Amino acid sequence: MSNDRPKPVLPDGLVAVVKKDCPTCVLVAPVLADLAQRAGLIAYTQDDPAFPASASWVIDDSDLAVSWHHNIETVPTLLRVEDGLPVATVEGWRRDQWQEFCGVDGLGEGLPDWRPGCGSLSVDPRFANELMVRFSGSKMVSRRVELAALEDEHEALFDRGWTDGMPVVPPTEARVMRMLEGTSRAPDDIVAIVPPDLVECTVEKVAINAVMAGCKPEYLPVVLTALEAACTDEFNMHGLLATTMPVGPILVVNGPIRDEIGMNSGLNLLGQGNRANSTIGRALQLTIRNVGGGAPGGIDRATQGSPSKIGLCFAEDEEGSPWDSFAESRGFGAGASTVTLYPGEGPRVLFDQRSRSAESLVSHLAEMLRANISPRIALQMDTMLVLSPEHMSRFADAGWDRRRFLDELTSRLMIEADEVIIGAGGIEEGMPAFLAGTTIPKFPPDGIHVVHGGSRAGLFSAAIAGWVNGDTGSVTVTKEIVR
Repeated sequence: MSNDRPKPVLPDGLVAVVKKDCPTCVLVAPVLADLAQRAGLIAYTQDDPAFPASASWVIDDSDLAVSWHHNIETVPTLLRVEDGLPVATVEGWRRDQWQEFCGVDGLGEGLPDWRPGCGSLSVDPRFANELMVRFSGSKMVSRRVELAALEDEHEALFDRGWTDGMPVVPPTEARVMRMLEGTSRAPDDIVAIVPPDLVECTVEKVAINAVMAGCKPEYLPVVLTALEAACTDEFNMHGLLATTMPVGPILVVNGPIRDEIGMNSGLNLLGQGNRANSTIGRALQLTIRNVGGGAPGGIDRATQGSPSKIGLCFAEDEEGSPWDSFAESRGFGAGASTVTLYPGEGPRVLFDQRSRSAESLVSHLAEMLRANISPRIALQMDTMLVLSPEHMSRFADAGWDRRRFLDELTSRLMIEADEVIIGAGGIEEGMPAFLAGTTIPKFPPDGIHVVHGGSRAGLFSAAIAGWVNGDTGSVTVTKEIVR
């Protein structure tokens, strides 16, 4: 609930903000009393109404209204106030600076010349978020859910079906408002129409689910852009939910934002341990579940599911790659921060510890990729190849660029249809019989997506098989991230 209290007006003249739990404030308490007598100073005290003295010039600010509204970050702070507003500020204690600021000589005789201040309670992490809710005039419109006194808030979220099976962070108003600071977009901006229920989803609703997922505010622009991409006709999130295949949106992040928010593109990039990687994809999935209604057992009909339905997000190691970045290969500039959504299942290891030539390794990769989804399925589904640095070095040493690699790989992925048509080898699954006598590519045009990432040690790469592509399925979508 919002609290539209007016900003407190300060008395003109010299004003100090202090707290007793600050050694520097205790040190200068006699100086403050001296200034109150000689210069009419007024002191606002944050934690003890009797500090620095029980006197008419000491005003209780234990609700921190003055400190918060006037952006006090350090105590002691001296302010020079005109017409109710600060016009000059001094933080901490330095004798010569205080004397010049106050126009009073002989301050603090016998005290050290200088001491740093302490953090103001108004910026203390224990109180900052609640103060923001209390004083900033929250305009949040989402429904408030009141919990009974004896309800456990974490269990309450499970009971209401708002989790993905793992604990979530309770989305208090303070946490959501803090999350909203991560974007310049207005809380009531419509981000997307979210399937399957086709519900309008605002920035505020995304922020709520980002809190629940464990995101930091600086991750929010990535989550917002990912949701926009997921809800395009091309990506077809509704279809991805409704299919019985074990697929979900895989997020690949490129550009400067990777380092800005501390994403992992190296060791264990497809696994646990990095907060941004672990929570961004989860926030997208929670939004689709909680806003759009895409929960398992409803529209989500996956026969067995996969970890990608919880959230799989990682950054590309652009700096360690000899090639253009994945985003650049999709038409974006080198300085752009982007997120790509690819419809995929879980990663599968590609093992090759012996190949020392590009030709050997690409031939082995092609052999392994023939089993993408099924060795008897071709032309229907993409793949994403996450090349590790040691595997990439084979192609870098040979002078291959991305185009050469894809051409060589594609040429080795041509399949004799007679080997994979329905009934061949006594197997009833396969490609249509009319393809008999032809040679077909394993993947559709531009259906191999290559990303670079992983540890510098380890001759392993990964393939992430896709879902049906084209008009009847899903197309990989890349969007530039808007802050």
